[in-house]
Amino acid sequence: MIARVALADAARRLERVSDTPRLDAELLMAHAMGVSRDALLLGRLDDAAPKAFAALVARRLGHEPVAYITGRRAFWTIELAVGPGVLVPRPDSETLIEAAVAHFADRAPERILDLGTGPGTLLLAALDQWPQAQGRGVDASEVALDYARRNGAALGMAERATFQRGNWSEGLNGLFDLILCNPPYIGTNEDLPPDVRDHEPGEALFAGADGLDDYRILIPQIPGLLAPGGIAIFEIGSTQAEAVAALAKAAGMEAVLHCDLGGRPRAMALR
Repeated sequence: MIARVALADAARRLERVSDTPRLDAELLMAHAMGVSRDALLLGRLDDAAPKAFAALVARRLGHEPVAYITGRRAFWTIELAVGPGVLVPRPDSETLIEAAVAHFADRAPERILDLGTGPGTLLLAALDQWPQAQGRGVDASEVALDYARRNGAALGMAERATFQRGNWSEGLNGLFDLILCNPPYIGTNEDLPPDVRDHEPGEALFAGADGLDDYRILIPQIPGLLAPGGIAIFEIGSTQAEAVAALAKAAGMEAVLHCDLGGRPRAMALR
């Protein structure tokens, strides 16, 4: 079967498990061929479909995230290695980087902190944006930190990005111009798609009954970490803006909401 026919068939089958069936099929086909998706679409659609493609589609039909199957995920201007045990980077999280770029329009942050760094997603994207900056990523998971260190090395940032195991900001010294954080914010009783619920790490997703437990811990810590003129940007759930803003006010901070490309509340900038 040629690739274009196999893609059409796979996309049809994937409709029952994915909101982006054609994209999923293309990413899996490109992975099976060992080429980029662009290369597939521009010149390989009439090639024979690799035998490995069927097995990849079968894994996706079992709700395994595409990023886990391919081992890669694009984010902002970088590509990251990901796999079981780490949160898959989402395009919506790029809202945090966009908010940071807007804040530092006329200067660059020198020291960046990423709390709950996962595979290094936000920190490495920020360091790619500001090549002179130094950064630190903190996470409680050794699995995540292993991915983060390997991603930093692969992107040529090993000298600028350090990663350490920790419980949020516990034990950190010094002040940071930019603090980024995508904490767990899902309520324990909220329903999630099988791709997320059955595959991604629960400790990176759930934060108590209302999803606010980690904000209650983190936000009071921010004033002691933020350099003058700096900013801390948190990812939030689409219904949490009011509650997170109230926590910021109680900590003596101003909160500014940023929405994602879909118009949904996505990031809260504190200063």
